[in-house]
Amino acid sequence: MESTYSQQNIESPYFQQEVVTSLIRRVFNIEDVTQGTPQQNFILRYRGHIRDQNTSLVYDQLSTQLKPYGLTPLFRWDGDRHAIILVKGIPTPRASNPWVNVVLGVLTIFSVLFAGAMYSMQTPLPSNPLLAVLAILQNGWPYALSISAILGAHEFGHYLVGRYHGVHLSLPYFIPMPITPFGTMGAFINMKEAPRNRRVLLDIGIAGPLAGLIVAIPVLIYGLSISTVSRLPIVINSGTGFMMEGSSILYLLSKLFVFGRLLPAPATMLGMSPILYWLSYFFTGRPFPYGGMDVMLSPVAWAGWVGLLVTAMNLIPAGQLDGGHMLYVLFGRKNAGRILPFILVALVLLGFVWSGWWLWAVLIFFLGRVYAEPLDQITPLDNRRKILAGIALILFLLTFAPVPLQLI
Repeated sequence: MESTYSQQNIESPYFQQEVVTSLIRRVFNIEDVTQGTPQQNFILRYRGHIRDQNTSLVYDQLSTQLKPYGLTPLFRWDGDRHAIILVKGIPTPRASNPWVNVVLGVLTIFSVLFAGAMYSMQTPLPSNPLLAVLAILQNGWPYALSISAILGAHEFGHYLVGRYHGVHLSLPYFIPMPITPFGTMGAFINMKEAPRNRRVLLDIGIAGPLAGLIVAIPVLIYGLSISTVSRLPIVINSGTGFMMEGSSILYLLSKLFVFGRLLPAPATMLGMSPILYWLSYFFTGRPFPYGGMDVMLSPVAWAGWVGLLVTAMNLIPAGQLDGGHMLYVLFGRKNAGRILPFILVALVLLGFVWSGWWLWAVLIFFLGRVYAEPLDQITPLDNRRKILAGIALILFLLTFAPVPLQLI
């Protein structure tokens, strides 16, 4: 969260504690007032109870009335009482350089074109530079167009909903990564100021995953419809191998919808019951279905699968991730902090079946304690948004693949 503050000397004639207190008293039953110190980083703290049940409207009106005095109100809980804390300064979002976003976006387009071409091509790139570029464009565009649409929908979902609520956000920063099978490490948006309340934070946080999935699911279904079902090798010769995508519940259901059966279909279940086999394969990727049938993904289907993976990664319920916002707005900062150790333990355990989760565990250990704190933490979620937050957590379970990739 990046902000600068327009400062105003509180000792100036424009600052009148009596006038400010009278504004507070119009909407607030004041029980006590505390003068802040420089160490406490606030000017005044009023404790008591807000009279109007529509605390969101009260906050909007009060923040507007306090702007001429160079003050920003914070609504907080203090035990079972309300607290209105006045801090010096008005948040002024910093301007960002859009050329950075443009350059990263262009580089990401080239990166996903290259990754799509490497996924599709069965022969090496031509040695002639011009022919190589043409081959990359010809073979890479289906994947590049599909994954760009999914990621673009996700990030601009955040951006447009944020702007609708009057929150200043940066344009998306796309991350090129041509050496990976995906061609990108996704994207992120910088929220330049604190959201007004938990409702706004939830709307911004959930808009990305929902918009991304609205595009990813049709892309995946279409991509599967133009894919083929083939037999997996019975044995892997020395010096050869292939990459196998992991299964999420939504991915398994998508293959069931298109092909009418669960895939991969093993040649044998090794004496295991179907339920035990699928539980073992889903959570560990073992036993591998050598000699079974599975989908050979088209580039478009590959992009759809990557879209599901990106959604799941963003919905991990920790820190500044979209799932972290959902956890915060549903349970509050204290309870979200209590849940964090369980998330870390789960990621460490999953790391034994896919080592990439250990990197995520390290990142979340250092970054997962930071949450986007709204200015107004008193206004509760309405029922519609509680349902939306619950849907987001369900989507995480549906799109999460315990073993995203296997190198066989």
